[in-house]
Amino acid sequence: MAAYVARAMAEARERTFIMVKPDGVQRGLVGKIIKRFESKGFKLVALKFTWPSEELLKKHYADLATKPFFPGLVKYMSSGPVVPMVWEGLNVVKTGRVMLGATNPADSAPGTIRGDLCIQVGRNIIHGSDSVESAKKEIGLWFTEKEVINWKPANEGWVYED
Repeated sequence: MAAYVARAMAEARERTFIMVKPDGVQRGLVGKIIKRFESKGFKLVALKFTWPSEELLKKHYADLATKPFFPGLVKYMSSGPVVPMVWEGLNVVKTGRVMLGATNPADSAPGTIRGDLCIQVGRNIIHGSDSVESAKKEIGLWFTEKEVINWKPANEGWVYED
């Protein structure tokens, strides 16, 4: 039974891509956002501070290319530095999305990042992968394999059961 539980837990551990957008960086919210993910028990495995090119952002948001807001989104996202990160943990994609709150901050519950820290969709401070597949794609766009660090935190046994 213990081997089954350990195997199931290992399979459910995954990675997600989280990015603090230019408005979150300008407002000094990077540390608060990192603290929420760390406090939850997720493991940070990659992080950088960068000013993204329009080319990279067009690839990142390719699924939205036909939307009327796409040019404004790319322009806005390239208007300042961002903080892309990779977080690892049990069901981190789904849980991360819950932690972020609804895309529209007005629809976000109190206690979520967007529910607590922002007001408008166009300034919703953070991006998070919506599936394991999109997380893999987004991580690959923003980080090389060497930039994503495999490590085991000392507190892991206090976060996860064996």
